[in-house]
Amino acid sequence: MEECPVGRVAHLLGNKWALLIIRDLASGFKRFGELQRSMGHISPRTLSARLSTLEEAGIVERRAYAEIPPRVEYSLTEKGRALLPLLHAMRDYGEKWLRPILNCQTEPDKFER
Repeated sequence: MEECPVGRVAHLLGNKWALLIIRDLASGFKRFGELQRSMGHISPRTLSARLSTLEEAGIVERRAYAEIPPRVEYSLTEKGRALLPLLHAMRDYGEKWLRPILNCQTEPDKFER
């Protein structure tokens, strides 16, 4: 494990999918299909792996309901919500300093401050 706190955060959140999952869960509970549609080109296997990693890290909570068909929802934990100021800063930086290169799926008010 990294000794540097920045290195530890970068290791956990160092791919775009983890950050986009957190971005999407900022507005509340989401089902797997909602997350996948929101992110566009993520494969179900990759999304599942990223959700598991974030769940193991205590960032995301998974709730399964005993229904038919089964229903599973994901949300941010308190630890996950503590990352939102970081995402706000990244969004602000991107809006100020980086021109759009790709069609970003982010809506301006995707998550509230």
